[in-house]
Order: sequence, then C-alpha cells, then structure tokens
Amino acid sequence: METTIFSILDEEKAGHGAIGAVGYRLDQAGSHDSLLHDFEFLIMVVHHGLEETERRIEHGMSGDSAYQLLHVGSREIEQGILIGDQRDSVKYFLHGEIIWDIEGKLMAFRSYINEFGEPMKERRKLKEFSKFLKVYGEAKRYTAEKDLLDAYYCVLQALKHYARLELIEQGILPESSVWEQVRPLNSVVYKLFDELTENSETLEQRIQLVLLACEFTLASKMADCCALLLKILGSRKEAWGIQELAQVPELEHVKDELPLLLRKLVTRSLAQEITKAQKEGAGDSRELRYRV
Repeated sequence: METTIFSILDEEKAGHGAIGAVGYRLDQAGSHDSLLHDFEFLIMVVHHGLEETERRIEHGMSGDSAYQLLHVGSREIEQGILIGDQRDSVKYFLHGEIIWDIEGKLMAFRSYINEFGEPMKERRKLKEFSKFLKVYGEAKRYTAEKDLLDAYYCVLQALKHYARLELIEQGILPESSVWEQVRPLNSVVYKLFDELTENSETLEQRIQLVLLACEFTLASKMADCCALLLKILGSRKEAWGIQELAQVPELEHVKDELPLLLRKLVTRSLAQEITKAQKEGAGDSRELRYRV
C-alpha cells in the first residue's frame, strides 16, 4: 500500500494521542461492507484516550483512489472485542497493514488484542452467554406462540452465540465469519446448525430440536460462562445490589443483561438472593440482593 500519500502520517494532523494507523485495501473480488462502501482504502488512525464522541471521519482522494479515514480510540476497539459488535472495525484493525506506528505502541496494542488473554476471554464469554440466554428465551416464547419465523430467527442467533462460545473456549477470537471458523472444529454447534437449516423435518420440529440442545447447553455452560460474575459475587461477605454490580468496571459490558443473568443464576442455585429492608418510610418494601 502506498502510505506516503496519506496525511495521517503527520502526527500533528492525526491529533492528540495517536499511536499509529492501519490500512486496508478492498479486495476487488470481495463485497463492500458497512465500513468500506465504495472506497478503495480504509485507514484507521488509532488513539489512546479518544472518546467515542470525538470519533472523526474523513473522505479523500489520492489520484484516482477514494479512501475513508477513521479516527478510533483503543478503548473502542477493545470494547468491540469484549461486546462482540463492530466486527468490521475489529477485522480491519487485526488484519490490516500497519502503515504507521509510534514507538511500536500500535504493534504492542494489536499483539495484546490478538493474544486474547484470559481476562478478555472471561469477559467476552460472559457477554456471549448473556446474548445466548436472551435470544434463547425469545425463541421459546415465539415457539409457544406459534410465531415460527421469528422463533427460527432467534434460534439461529442463539446458535451463533453458542458458536462464538465454542470458539472462545478454544482460545479463538470470534470474527465476522463465525460459521467458517467453527466448521473445521467438527463441533456440536455446527451439527445443530445443519439440523436447523438442512433437516427434512418440519420447521417447528427443527426449532424444538435445537431448543432442547440449547437448554442442555444453558445448564452445562452457565457456571463456566458466568465465572466472572460469580467471582465478583463471592468477593465480599456482604450481598450485592443490582446497581452496585452495574457499577463494577469488569461488568460494564454486561450491565444491561445483569438482571437476566442474576435471575438465571438464582434459578439454577448458582447464586442466592436475600432481602434487605429498605430505608425508613419505604413501607414493607425490601431490596433484593445477591451473593454466592
């Protein structure tokens, strides 16, 4: 890639906190996705300390080539790994060419992401399990209501989260093409995917079959996938309130799913709920708190 044509190589123009840039050239045989659109190049300038509200986009031409330039924060990239969204951004950051690097900081950060170490795996596993739990519940509800097309969609989404869990357990960072990643593993989830999409049974029968498998997965994987949350619940003698847990930095990425996770942990007897009297004047209202 011709790098000298891009003004981003000037640190002053790149802006405060820039640690380097990654360039990605569109494969002409490939599809244009949500970041590349019709551009020949995508350039990502990575900053430490850049807030999401400060994210900048520039469009430019170099000769006959159009490019899109994005300024993104390192925290935003890490959150994309933990939450599992922004998969296109993550793909380009991991697989693009490093075209500018200040004192090796960008290479070091990408190596950290690529290593997908245990703390990151633990947090991503909790997030994928919470997503799996949510769409599994929706699939059951739609099936009971005989809304089979919506049930089918939710079951397919549940299997994708299940597939990502299997990849994480193998130490593999899930990317956009999750089924291509899972296929060589000869895994249970890929066989379930085949059963859902290729089986000659009726749609309802296929959905019910996969839901049964998902129920088993939920029971067998919950303790392991929720290890981070259980560890935090057991980190002190005093039981935790839901708002307290939502403010724990390690749980920031699952704060929206915490109510569902906690109720399921209690239902499966992996966590306990206790009641605590509210402040004077609250009548007989009591607060529910959680511990292991």
